[in-house]
Amino acid sequence: MLINKAKRAEQNLKNLPFLPLQAEQVEFLFSPLEFKAQIIELIRQAKKRIYVTALYWQKDEAGQEILNEIYRVKQDHPELDVKILVDWHRGQRNLLGAEKSATNADWYCEQRQTYQLPDEPNMFFGVPINTREVFGVLHIKGFIFDDTVLYSGASINNVYLQQQDKYRYDRYQKIHNAALADSMVNFINDYLLDFSAVHPLDVANRPRTKEIRSAIKAYRKNLSAHAEYQLESAVGFSDVLTISPLFGLGASGNELNQVIEDLFLQVQEKLVICTPYFNFPRTLRSKLARLLEQGKRVEIIVGDKVANDFYIPPEQPFKMAGALPYLYESNLRRFCEKFDAYIKNGHLTVRLWKDGDNTYHLKGVWVDNQYILLTGNNLNPRAWRLDAENGLLIHDPKQELLPQVEKELSHIRQHTKVLQDYSELEELTQYPEPVQSQNDFINIKISRQMSAYCFDLTQKYQLTLRK
Repeated sequence: MLINKAKRAEQNLKNLPFLPLQAEQVEFLFSPLEFKAQIIELIRQAKKRIYVTALYWQKDEAGQEILNEIYRVKQDHPELDVKILVDWHRGQRNLLGAEKSATNADWYCEQRQTYQLPDEPNMFFGVPINTREVFGVLHIKGFIFDDTVLYSGASINNVYLQQQDKYRYDRYQKIHNAALADSMVNFINDYLLDFSAVHPLDVANRPRTKEIRSAIKAYRKNLSAHAEYQLESAVGFSDVLTISPLFGLGASGNELNQVIEDLFLQVQEKLVICTPYFNFPRTLRSKLARLLEQGKRVEIIVGDKVANDFYIPPEQPFKMAGALPYLYESNLRRFCEKFDAYIKNGHLTVRLWKDGDNTYHLKGVWVDNQYILLTGNNLNPRAWRLDAENGLLIHDPKQELLPQVEKELSHIRQHTKVLQDYSELEELTQYPEPVQSQNDFINIKISRQMSAYCFDLTQKYQLTLRK
């Protein structure tokens, strides 16, 4: 049965449409500062199009700086096609914990007026993946500048671009490939920009969500059933370097989810995973267990709880969102306890990333130096069921990208600690008093803001914490 599953997974991967790729077309970046510098450089060089998909574009210093660059190049090249897609709900609220004030969408509108482009097409669009943020957001990633794709899990704000001292660490890949860029732009225009549900955010008169509720439901249904990347110059699976863009939405028929599961079944020697929030879907947990039982090596690189973007230092006032990093750590501790024997024999390596008060946002999968998955998918139940996700699967059978892969992984591991025993992770009794309070855990309510990442923590896990 397992052999059949592995063979089926192998065939699924071989059936994917791929685009040929040259090693010199791919450049790995290793820091938020490099990422920001590339964004600015590519904006200034753009001649025909700039397309951005991200969870949000924040009103702050970095957001303003990058937007200024876009408006300047747009003034110099009025024919430039600029479209920026962010989540509909996130675009109309502020960051978690921020004071209520003018929203990001209000700022987009203000900036459009400031630069006096009233007759130009709208730039910012809000994509409603569901009628409420708690039930799904736009989590598709990718920046397209002419024929270059800059792929990262990052959004646009101060911490993602290290505008000040703090940074949020992510992955960053620059791929110059016209066919790939075309496929991603066409996907946006053909599927995401359905104006029955998607509306400009840089206008004053925006519809209320309840006014477009039925359109949103139809939009999500259509995306889930029909949306896919079209590759006009696709090639079959072969022994050369190739890339395949992937889309996924919903629990069934989700191509990205299926590919991730198939990758887990293709491991011959080693699987490497990066995820910021430790909460694998059941299907991935079972596949990880099977890999370890088969003697395969697994390396998981996850953020320490203090590197979680919801972490609140004990000396600061406690908020319910601050319990979430502890929930993830508790989940990780149980996982490590269950597979302690594999930690001891070296088959399972768990690395905790921590660098001062900076945060960790990396996602990705590496299989046997053969497959590299670039994705914003958090490898958690929420990504598996609710959010619209995408990814780029690189097949590198001749290991042409191996030097860059090794450099990237070495850079990622730079601020990590290898767990030797599950007991190195704190348990409930060691947590700050507000966190370990039973009432606090019992009464945790996943708010709209918190649910953007954490809705997927199941009741089972929360009950375990109470014990």
